[in-house]
Amino acid sequence: MSIPKTYQPAEVEDKWYQRWQEQGFFTSKPNPRKPAYSVVIPPPNVTGVLHMGHMLNNTIQDVLVRRARMQGKEACWVPGTDHASIATEAKVVQMLKERGIEKKDLTREEFLKYAWEWKEKYGGIILDQLKKLGASCDWSRTRFTMEPELTEAVLRVFVDLYRKGLIYRGIRMVNWDPLGRTAISDEEVIPKDTMAKMYHLRYPIVGREGEFITVATSRPETIMADVAVAVNPLDERYRHLHGAKVQIPLLGREIPVILDEYVTIEFGTGALKVTPAHDLNDYELGVKHNLPVIDILDDAGFLNEKAVLYVGQDRFAARRTIVKDLDEAGLLAKVEEYASIVQTSERTGAVIEPRLSMQWFLKMADMAGPALAVVEDDRVKLHPPKFKNMYRSWMENVRDWCISRQLWWGQRIPAYYLPDGTFVVALSDEEALQLAREQSGNSGLQLSDLRQDEDVLDTWFSSWLWPISVFDGFKDPDNADVNYYYPTDDLVTAPEILFFWVARMIMAGLEYRQDVPFRNVYLTGIVRDAQGRKMSKSLGNSPDPLDLIAQYGADGVRTGMLFSSPAGNDLLFDIKLVEQGRNFTNKLWNAFRLTQGWEVDAALPFANERATEWFQAKLQAALAELDEHFAKFRMSDALMTVYKLVWDDFCSVYLEMIKPAYLAPIDAETLRRTTGFFEQLLKLLHPFMPFITEEIWHHLAERGPKDYLCVAPWPKQQPVANGAELLSRMEKALDVVGGVRTIRNQKGLGPNKPLTLAAKTDDAQLLTDYEGILRKLAGLTEISVVDAAPAAAVGFVSGGGEFFVPMEGQIDLGAEKERLSKELEYAQGFRGSVLQKLGNEKFVQNAKPELVEKERQKLADAEAKITALEQSLAAL
Repeated sequence: MSIPKTYQPAEVEDKWYQRWQEQGFFTSKPNPRKPAYSVVIPPPNVTGVLHMGHMLNNTIQDVLVRRARMQGKEACWVPGTDHASIATEAKVVQMLKERGIEKKDLTREEFLKYAWEWKEKYGGIILDQLKKLGASCDWSRTRFTMEPELTEAVLRVFVDLYRKGLIYRGIRMVNWDPLGRTAISDEEVIPKDTMAKMYHLRYPIVGREGEFITVATSRPETIMADVAVAVNPLDERYRHLHGAKVQIPLLGREIPVILDEYVTIEFGTGALKVTPAHDLNDYELGVKHNLPVIDILDDAGFLNEKAVLYVGQDRFAARRTIVKDLDEAGLLAKVEEYASIVQTSERTGAVIEPRLSMQWFLKMADMAGPALAVVEDDRVKLHPPKFKNMYRSWMENVRDWCISRQLWWGQRIPAYYLPDGTFVVALSDEEALQLAREQSGNSGLQLSDLRQDEDVLDTWFSSWLWPISVFDGFKDPDNADVNYYYPTDDLVTAPEILFFWVARMIMAGLEYRQDVPFRNVYLTGIVRDAQGRKMSKSLGNSPDPLDLIAQYGADGVRTGMLFSSPAGNDLLFDIKLVEQGRNFTNKLWNAFRLTQGWEVDAALPFANERATEWFQAKLQAALAELDEHFAKFRMSDALMTVYKLVWDDFCSVYLEMIKPAYLAPIDAETLRRTTGFFEQLLKLLHPFMPFITEEIWHHLAERGPKDYLCVAPWPKQQPVANGAELLSRMEKALDVVGGVRTIRNQKGLGPNKPLTLAAKTDDAQLLTDYEGILRKLAGLTEISVVDAAPAAAVGFVSGGGEFFVPMEGQIDLGAEKERLSKELEYAQGFRGSVLQKLGNEKFVQNAKPELVEKERQKLADAEAKITALEQSLAAL
């Protein structure tokens, strides 16, 4: 098989991905002979396309899954997409507008027909893009949160929780999106920095002509919904107003002054307008003081009849008008600008309204306790564990979950209303009719007499069941898949959905499987640009991942993403990281081509035992380190361990040790061992760089039809006898090589310039054992042991020995003397400062013993250097 001169990712990647799929390597079935390893993908929105966050998240998942597969586990990575109620509905509404169709002109059934049409056309784009990244998912298991089986699971759970008394219907304050006309979750609210205005309004005091109380508000259009003005009972400024009433500006309606410690005396004017329908804190004050609730906004954010004034105006238009009218009436004291944060809808961009609304809720308190306990006792481990505190805070302060949404795309709530306004909850129309007849005592009721709830369930209400539902654990709780793959092993996700998704999955797992849904949760950071900004299309600071793959190759992008992605910390993305990843693929390819270009002479004796023993020890040490990193989910560290082993130890050192002279052959045993090392390195690299490693694997030797690197066994640790000694001895030899190379660089002597080395050392055996390596790597023609520095030599200290490189005829001796003299002067000064420190009795007596020992080591090193410099000067 011919070996191309350069590595061509585009040709290689499509070829191997297709072959992996054809061989069925990603397909998984329960296998009692093997331990299961299962991962469920955090289902991307069906509206989504691949972005940098997906790249990071799915690369990490793929690394874990590929390694588990090589470890002999039955690896199962379940892919799928989330129907994303509000996001998808917004996309479909936009599509219809472009066709000249308004949603309001369609029936629910007509709209859903268009929605499914859109989903079938665009819904799988992101999954196809993941294949370009190399994601080794079991595509035969692809699930969708609104497919019939998963929808049935959602409805079963709703009915079950309702019958257990955990789901109820009631009026509560929610985040309302006036453009989407639906309640949304906290996770779908995006805070944005803005400059806002604070309006100071004068409220006339009833019965006291010409007297006012000034109230500051950022939302003057809501004053028509005011039901009180609150002051702190300890605020002396307002003691005369206890029991008084005030008039709402312009409107004239009288409202009471109430007393509550909630009001901060020092903040603003110390007087707070209370508007329970349009502010959560005001709502709680209203409940406490038994105040009425007046909602002056409709579901689109326009003022309704209850406002009396400005009816039919948009909330922001009404704000501009009322401010003008208040000013003209002398009721606007002043306006101040201030930096603020406005809450907006993630999907529509509309400013969120806190709104009292009739919704469905799930009680969370009872479910939160067990879900907290399993994280506290590490039955579910968070990586990094610092997120335990955040998780604990959320779970100890959990609020009931608003699970209804005013949309058409989603699982419709299985509640049916009777003519008298009561309702029944049922899994089917037939069951609903039966329950309705029983509840009403009217056996003549027909299905047409019932009205199903118009709302759908929150998207999270389907995705919280994901680890169970993808294995059909609700359809058949005792089926082979769920019994084998559940609980899953590792979940890779983002910290911002730790509560919205992770905690709720834990609750569902404990409720319906009496077990946690996963053992480990790896929390990635956010991918940010070099300025620290979150990457987004709107900022224009996010490269297209597919463009990166096309330019640098999937392996280059994968390694580039992982070079600096410690768990839980944000990744500051720099294109140089991807370039480094691409350079790594080129380095690997060139190393492979180098070894394949050597001719073998079977008659030659084995000449590189020292080198091969050392690299075997190095490989085993790295493997132990690598396995520890994986065990602790240190993914970036794991990659760096393999990267240094390949680039530094194998390519830069080992191959240089064994490389034959130009056009000379290599002995068969050295090449055999080197090929063995290469195969081991390819195995360690494969989870990170699947494409190039598979390509080299098949070039490296003749392979059988099923002999793919993708399913090759992960290397097992095999400690090398005297491994630590082998590493230590070679490190000393390489330190000597480094000393000679430093002299070459300092003196401008090229690598091919022949040099000799004289050593004054107690470890002459090192020079004997590693003579061939020292000569080759340092470019030495002769190595000798001496009692004194030779004439005209430059020296260095290494491993307690002194080494000298004769310079006569090589350099300007006068300039060298001057340089060494300056270096000696500096070293003597440094020694003096250390002696002064050690001569200080207080320091020696009070400092930690390790600090004192460190100073003594500095002194010993300085004295050794001074001795060597003095001898070098004497020799010159």
